[in-house]
Amino acid sequence: METAFERKINYYETDKMGVVHHSNYIRFLEEARCYLLDKIELPFSLLEENGITIPVLGVNCEYKYHITFGDIIQIKVFVKEYSGVRMTVGYDVKDKETGRTVLVGETKHCFTNVNLKPINLKKHKPEFSYKLEKLL
Repeated sequence: METAFERKINYYETDKMGVVHHSNYIRFLEEARCYLLDKIELPFSLLEENGITIPVLGVNCEYKYHITFGDIIQIKVFVKEYSGVRMTVGYDVKDKETGRTVLVGETKHCFTNVNLKPINLKKHKPEFSYKLEKLL
């Protein structure tokens, strides 16, 4: 299952050259990931209430084209891999007006308890795991 998240670029997200600074894309990906979890009724607040965190283990971004203040981006976000212990989320970021690909990336995560000890979501909270499995 793929979900599209949309957002407008703010002036403060641009650099001296007038383009979005590369570090802001990490935030955009997180916003899209949160949006996806909200859509499947598994928001971060619910996970945290149940003692579950999803730390980022790695980020891979391939920047294809720039965007500027006022542009609207669409982020297609999807789960690429899910094992119960680890999850890889994919992203395809496009300029809404031109359809041009801006960025292709992925983030890698694991599931932990509040003490940051890895857990298997399939065993710990099967009802949560089921929602993620449906995204594959």
